[in-house]
Amino acid sequence: MRIIQFLPTLAFGDAVGNDTVALQNAMRELGYETTIYAEAVDQRLPKGTASDLCAGMPELHSDDVILYHMSTGSKLNYALEKYACRKMMIYHNITPPHFFHGYNAQAEANARYGLEGLKHLADKIDFCFADSDFNKSDLRKAGFTCPVEVRPILIPFADYEKKPDAHIMKKYTDDYQNIIFVGRIAPNKKQQDIISAFAFYQKYINPKSRLIFVGNWGGMEKYYDRLVRYVHALELNNVIFTGHIKFPEILAYYRIADLFLCMSEHEGFCVPLVEAMFFQVPVLAYSSCAIPWTLGGSGFLTDSKDPAETAFLMHRILSDTELRNKIIQNQNERLQDFQYKKIKDLFAHQLTGFLQEKPT
Repeated sequence: MRIIQFLPTLAFGDAVGNDTVALQNAMRELGYETTIYAEAVDQRLPKGTASDLCAGMPELHSDDVILYHMSTGSKLNYALEKYACRKMMIYHNITPPHFFHGYNAQAEANARYGLEGLKHLADKIDFCFADSDFNKSDLRKAGFTCPVEVRPILIPFADYEKKPDAHIMKKYTDDYQNIIFVGRIAPNKKQQDIISAFAFYQKYINPKSRLIFVGNWGGMEKYYDRLVRYVHALELNNVIFTGHIKFPEILAYYRIADLFLCMSEHEGFCVPLVEAMFFQVPVLAYSSCAIPWTLGGSGFLTDSKDPAETAFLMHRILSDTELRNKIIQNQNERLQDFQYKKIKDLFAHQLTGFLQEKPT
């Protein structure tokens, strides 16, 4: 028996790609024969990490098992059914297409195609993993009736112990408050709402503050341009868009951060929230989608998008040492739920339970 992971794109450094590679390592540690196949494989990944589906689909046998990562529109959503073997799926969620309207027509169409593919797969999958309760709910809404188990993304925390970029550490370690958000520049993440809150905070509460967006805007250039124009219109100082950067630089931005501010309106899990927990950065987040589940009672949730209200919450967290320490303490407790061994053991238990069932 082999477990074959399929996905449209195996990217370098994104949540889905990292999860795929981490699961491959975990399954091999558990003694399973497993490989990864993707339609597109990032060339920055170590050679041999995955096989290119463009070279041809692998030959599978009835005792093999497919583990499919679902997060986008792809022909794979319609090709899997031809394989006469058992099929598992990990659902990482699909951003609703309306978020991309006016910014990227191809992304909008691909998201719509992905949601159609999700519904198509509803009666063709034997077992599902969902990254969060939010994702599990989406699967049920899409018509999935097979067993669905929640299994958080497998995060190799040891990578975060690597040395951060010294130049960034030196440049931004000063008497300014560093507010960060980590994640790609995308309309669903609502970076404009972060800018609005920061504008009030900088102008009326603390002029010695800095806002840093750590993330790539590739494919969302129209949205990025809108954000830059908004910053200029508000006459803000010290708003930084890093664009795509190397991993040591990302580590440095987490280490110099005083607050992680998230106003996103659609996340299937949101790995940066867990990363902020790891780096002892207090989180202030808008309560939507999977965010309350991922924070699990930690961080500081708000139901408001009002810039003034958010700015005063920022100020309270940054100025009230007792509150800040309590937030970090709660985040440390929640972080234990995402420890690599714990999630690996959970995955092993869920996987073994499925594999031991007799095929129907």
